[in-house]
Amino acid sequence: MSRRKTLVLATHNIHKQTEMNSILSDLGVNVIGLDQFPEIKDIAETGTTLIENALIKARTVHKITGLPSLADDTGLEVDVLDGAPGVYSARFAGENPTFEDNVNKMLTALSDIPDDKRTARFRTALAFVDSNSELCEEGVIEGKITEKPRGEDGFGYDPIFEPANETRTFAEMTNEDKNRISHRARALEKMQKTLKHYFEKGVSID
Repeated sequence: MSRRKTLVLATHNIHKQTEMNSILSDLGVNVIGLDQFPEIKDIAETGTTLIENALIKARTVHKITGLPSLADDTGLEVDVLDGAPGVYSARFAGENPTFEDNVNKMLTALSDIPDDKRTARFRTALAFVDSNSELCEEGVIEGKITEKPRGEDGFGYDPIFEPANETRTFAEMTNEDKNRISHRARALEKMQKTLKHYFEKGVSID
């Protein structure tokens, strides 16, 4: 690419913007968030799967802005809860809950569950939409739900999710450490390769 293109991240979540921007930084594009488009309010996530929700958001932002859009949807899947909350992770504790509300509900739901049965995974679906194509990727990381919150960083369920082969929760990790292994990082790394190949074919994303 001879000059930088603009890609819109279809999220108001500043934490997600920071994570995604960091991982996409060497793609050669100018990555901006929805803070640049105050007219775009929260987009209803009416899909029944993570990828459906990611596509809904990416399509909506692309239609409004005319710019290529990248959206994600992430779910926490807890085995003892039959994969819940999954697609409903952001509103596990009801409409417009705080991160703490969701964490507390999860800990209550697992209060009698022993350590070896608290297995879970984070799954991120990514969707890229422009005027030519729709591209999707997914990233997954296995782990478990801790018995109490640990750590001050991160967001969402990070204080109670300990990745496999780790002794720290996501909230106890630096951004750099988390971005090396997280579900979102894994999905973004796949998408980065997909987009690099896509752009190298001479596709304009203006």
